[in-house]
Amino acid sequence: MEAPSTMTQEEYMALWEEHGIDTATMSKKKASKPLSQRKLKSLNYKTLEEIQADLTNCQRCGLCEGRNKIVFGEGNKKTKIMFVGEGPGANEDKTGLPFVGRAGELLNKIIEAMSLSREQVYIANIVKCRPPSNRVPRPEEIEECLPFLKAQIDIINPDIIVALGLTASSTLSGEDCTMGELRGKFHPLFWNNKLSVMATYHPAYLLRNPAAKKVVWEDMKLVLKKTGAKRK
Repeated sequence: MEAPSTMTQEEYMALWEEHGIDTATMSKKKASKPLSQRKLKSLNYKTLEEIQADLTNCQRCGLCEGRNKIVFGEGNKKTKIMFVGEGPGANEDKTGLPFVGRAGELLNKIIEAMSLSREQVYIANIVKCRPPSNRVPRPEEIEECLPFLKAQIDIINPDIIVALGLTASSTLSGEDCTMGELRGKFHPLFWNNKLSVMATYHPAYLLRNPAAKKVVWEDMKLVLKKTGAKRK
């Protein structure tokens, strides 16, 4: 796995080690294999409330074992812009709300810089339960949870989905690439090519690598341009 251009390989590996990840095997691993070549289950829901009710006490994968609260997602049901991250962290697991920790505070600032508020967008994650020690969700966990995110996206029907980080970007685009290859570009949502996915860095990455904030802002300007929104 290569480091972003703004970091040395040693700094990049040290960042992962701080989060308890075994970097000895990282170079041999890629992001979770996209599901675009498999048949994604379609669930027949008409409202977000129906989806959330069906997820109550969910035990469809092993993530339920260490879960405190399911993090369903929140925001404007009629938004043009939807943000999707990887999965809940410790703060989200406690509150049941997406992006409420330090990374969430930074995401709020990014949204505000776009002349929007958190209430005007919708925020969710690829998986709705916290992976142990904030590890990357496993393919089988994504496969169980993704149909519910698909149902959310299909109901909300945003113009653009901002995928935060490699797991969200590769899963939604269906492209098994590095973050450097994915970011800064619009990709068709793999099950609906009428919807666009903008891949960009996760706010948690920006906390450790502030220089990349400029890159993310360039991505957000492309999002604003495509939606026809104007920054005040």
